[in-house]
Amino acid sequence: MLNNLNKDWKIHLKEELDKDYFFNLTTRVNQEYSNYICFPPIDNIFNSLNFCVLSKLKVVIIGQDPYHQQNQANGLSFSVGKDVKIPPSLNNIFKELNSDINKPLPTNGDLTYLSKQGVLLLNSCLSVRMSSPGSHYNFGWEIFTDKIISIISEKKTNVVFLLWGNKSISKSKLIDTNKHLILTSGHPSPLSANRGYWFGNRHFSKTNDYLKNNGLNQISW
Repeated sequence: MLNNLNKDWKIHLKEELDKDYFFNLTTRVNQEYSNYICFPPIDNIFNSLNFCVLSKLKVVIIGQDPYHQQNQANGLSFSVGKDVKIPPSLNNIFKELNSDINKPLPTNGDLTYLSKQGVLLLNSCLSVRMSSPGSHYNFGWEIFTDKIISIISEKKTNVVFLLWGNKSISKSKLIDTNKHLILTSGHPSPLSANRGYWFGNRHFSKTNDYLKNNGLNQISW
């Protein structure tokens, strides 16, 4: 599994990768993938990091755990493959993009293009057993991804953190607000969005305004 993590992040995470909890994590994840159908494909677990190196990172979107049905998860939070039906949460993200910046509704849910612009699409938990949401929580993934957030906060400046829903908002304590911008709202899931906690947050235009004001290239959402 670790062989699929790029050299850039391996350098920044070197101390973490040598800790006992991470050894136990990789052992447990490998066992899960050997004994059950799990997602994303094991070679894609670190896609969020591999597609967005620290030096180019400008925005962080924190999800929960990967989609847990066949052919959905591709290693990027909220993203699915081009030939996969767009899930409800992602569809609500696209609706907000349309309302906020007048972006036409996409025909597919592949968000790789955002990763390549410096948007880290990071799930708190990087793997899941099929049809069992939350099944890989408490393996150690949260410790690992919290460390990633802390490294970004420490080593970067002027990063926009988009925290959607209470679980993501709880990561605020890891982020230095003197150096970075945190934008929070309800989760884009239908349950939250339909209660008025998602639509109208205008996070995408606010992100680009902040990047522009700090001399950084805006995201082509």
